[in-house]
Amino acid sequence: MIKSKSAIRASIIANIVLIIFALFAVLPFILLIISSLTDNQVAMVEGYSFFPSKLSLSAYKYLLDQWQMIGRGYFMTILVTVLGTTLSIVITSSFAYALSVPGLPGRQILMMMVIISMLFNGGIVASYYVYANFIHIKDTIWALIVPGFLMSAFNVILIRNYYVNNISGEILESARLDGAGEIRIFLRIVVPLSVPIYATIGLMSAVMYWNEWTNGLYYLTQRNGSHLYTIQMILNQINENISFMASNAAQLGITVDQSEMPSTTIRMAIAVVAIFPIVASFPFFQKYFVKGISIGGVKG
Repeated sequence: MIKSKSAIRASIIANIVLIIFALFAVLPFILLIISSLTDNQVAMVEGYSFFPSKLSLSAYKYLLDQWQMIGRGYFMTILVTVLGTTLSIVITSSFAYALSVPGLPGRQILMMMVIISMLFNGGIVASYYVYANFIHIKDTIWALIVPGFLMSAFNVILIRNYYVNNISGEILESARLDGAGEIRIFLRIVVPLSVPIYATIGLMSAVMYWNEWTNGLYYLTQRNGSHLYTIQMILNQINENISFMASNAAQLGITVDQSEMPSTTIRMAIAVVAIFPIVASFPFFQKYFVKGISIGGVKG
């Protein structure tokens, strides 16, 4: 099929616009990586640049010296991310299936409660008091999993809309007529047909769990919970320690060689180390992510 000149012109303009937006998305990551490889003194004098006058691996060498602590943080982050994401998908998908079943007693009330939870919450103080004094998750691994991300109202609605719009009601009704219970229908029919939306929700939950550090700040004490620190908390602690030593060397009575202590570029190296696993895994979930969002976001 031969395209008209106007169609070709429109296609070229669209491609140029998409390339520009792609550059806006990619260039900050490139600058982040280059800045982490920039010599600390050069970064302090010249600032961050795509073309630094001198490169250095001092920031990564400093992180490598702390690898025993960083490796433990990576292990905890992976454990929390995998466990939290799995539990989040199981709980959210089960609740969303219940909301999608026609004729479920109290379904409208449950749906109203989900929507209300998107608009209001108990606040940090009330949430902390409940989790710390009633559920007793303080200084446990559950402090990094339960608060905030275990079930999201937005994810519930997204999955519920996917069930309603993409899984034939006739198939489910036929299974019920054949004697299948709701649990069997959910596990044998609904789950296999819902991989795209599960991958979408899983990716979003994994990113939130991987980047989360406030739960650790609230519920983990340095005395009893430091062994549970995730990579985000440890890297933040390293950043604070190196900044403190660089600015208070005289008061502490220690000699700090600013050329060997990457007080400026360490922030960029920390960011690279923290986000690399998520960025590397995103291409494997991209096709499911786009399909799940576009279909699950349709109003049911």
